[in-house]
Amino acid sequence: MDMALLFLFPLLGLLAWNIESRIERVNRKVSRLERKIDLILDQLGLQEENPELARIADLARTGQKIKAIKAYREFTGEGLAEAKNAVERLATRA
Repeated sequence: MDMALLFLFPLLGLLAWNIESRIERVNRKVSRLERKIDLILDQLGLQEENPELARIADLARTGQKIKAIKAYREFTGEGLAEAKNAVERLATRA
C-alpha cells in the first residue's frame, strides 16, 4: 500500500500541473480572441452593449482608471495587464 502511494502522489502532481498548463493556454487564447474582437468592433465603429462596460468606461473617462480597472477585472476575470489595456481602449471610445 505504501509503495502505491509513492507512485500515486507524483502522478497526481504531474496530472494537476498538466491540467493547469492547459487551462492557462486556453485562457491566453481566449484573451487574444477577445482583443481581436475588440479591435474589429473598434474598426467598425461598433460597441458592445453592456451596462457594466458602460459604467466602467464612464469611470475611465472621468479619470478613475484604477476603479475602472478593478471593476473590469471583477466583471471579466481578466488579469491586471489585460484589464488595463481594455480600460484604456474603453476610455478612448466616444
